[in-house]
Amino acid sequence: MNESPFMILLYVGVAAYVGHMYWGDYRLNQSLDKPEPSAMPGASSASWGLYGIGVIGALLILAAETSGEIALGIASEQSEMLWYFVFATLAAGIVEEVIFRGYLVVENKGRAALIGSCVGFSLIFALIHGHFWSNEAGAAFAWTFTTKAFFTTGILLANSLWFYALRFGPWNKNRSLFPCMLAHAASNLGVFAVKLAQGFVV
Repeated sequence: MNESPFMILLYVGVAAYVGHMYWGDYRLNQSLDKPEPSAMPGASSASWGLYGIGVIGALLILAAETSGEIALGIASEQSEMLWYFVFATLAAGIVEEVIFRGYLVVENKGRAALIGSCVGFSLIFALIHGHFWSNEAGAAFAWTFTTKAFFTTGILLANSLWFYALRFGPWNKNRSLFPCMLAHAASNLGVFAVKLAQGFVV
C-alpha cells in the first residue's frame, strides 16, 4: 500500500465507512426474526468466546512467525514501517475481511466448494501481498524468491485460513464476520508491535 499520509487517511476513512455500514446491518439483523437478505455478509452476532479464540489464534500464528524468522535467521530482512502506517494496518482488519471472508467465498454450493474456495482465495490473499517481487520507486521490477518471501507468504496463507475458519467453522453458527475483523486487526497490531520492538518502525 502507498504509505503517503493522504492515502492512509483515505484508506482509514473507507474502513470507517464500511464498518459503519456493517454496524447498521448488524443492528437491523438484531431487530428482525431472521437475517435481512440484503444485509452485508456476516453482519451478525457472535459469542464473546469466539472473539477471544480468534485473537488468541491470530497471536499464536504471529508468535510462530516471529520465532520462525529468528530460527531461520531472516528477522533482519523485515521491511521498515512508518509509524503512522499502523492505522492502515488496523483498517485492513475491516476492509480485507469484507472483501475476502465476506464476499470472496463460495457459499450454498456444498462443503467441498466452501472449503475449496477458502483455500483458493487464501492463496490469492497471500500472494497479492507481494512478497515474491520488488518494484520500489526508482528500481526495476525484480522477483524475490527468497526464504523470507516464502516464509512470510506461508504465514499470510495460515492467517487467511484461520480467518476463514473463524467465520465458517461450526463454532460460528451465525457466520459472523466481526470475530474475523478483530482477529485480523489484532494480528496486524501485533506485527506492528514486533517491528517496533525490533527497530523496524521509523
